[in-house]
Amino acid sequence: MNKRTQSRSAARLAAVQALYQHEMEATPVAQLIHEFHQHRIGAIIEDAEYAEADVPFFDDIVKGVLARADEIDAAIVARLASGWTMERLDRTMKAILRAGTYELIARGDVPVGAVVSEYVDVAKAFFDGREAGFANGLLDTNGIRVHYSGQEGRA
Repeated sequence: MNKRTQSRSAARLAAVQALYQHEMEATPVAQLIHEFHQHRIGAIIEDAEYAEADVPFFDDIVKGVLARADEIDAAIVARLASGWTMERLDRTMKAILRAGTYELIARGDVPVGAVVSEYVDVAKAFFDGREAGFANGLLDTNGIRVHYSGQEGRA
């Protein structure tokens, strides 16, 4: 894995953690971003070293998800099985799906396969078993990027 790929992977993981924290504590966006810049990204906490992340990429994901929350949640709900709601999803899974959906909607420069694969890996970091498959199934559905970007096909 090259350095750019590693730093983007670290940014995605940190963004999911930040989105989870925002949902749990309603931390204001500026404070949340500052906290991650100063105390999480690239830091060593309880003997765990947080990798250096692509900070502008991290910022874009967190700010973008929060700015477009209604649109992103609507895209997720449209792909959930009948009877499922956002409220039924685990908060960590919501953060994963929101970040992945944001990238599919707003980051046409990132290939769909990379987005799906990266967020499946993030799901594996937090869950055992079927949750990674759930994230894969929801994010890899046809149409998220096409519907929101007006592109003819998937990138």
